[in-house]
Amino acid sequence: MRIVLNVLGVLCLLMGSIWILQGINILPGSFMTGQTKWAIYGCLLAAAGIGLLISANRRRV
Repeated sequence: MRIVLNVLGVLCLLMGSIWILQGINILPGSFMTGQTKWAIYGCLLAAAGIGLLISANRRRV
């Protein structure tokens, strides 16, 4: 389960980063380019990915 959460966390973080870059018009080439809402969605997805990584790797007592 820990490996699955780590993989999902990394994928969410990467996808969120791509959405942020497309939303703020740094990474062109799709319908998301230059649209602020995709940058916001990307921030939310990246935060979820960080949350998954933290929860998967915190020490269990």
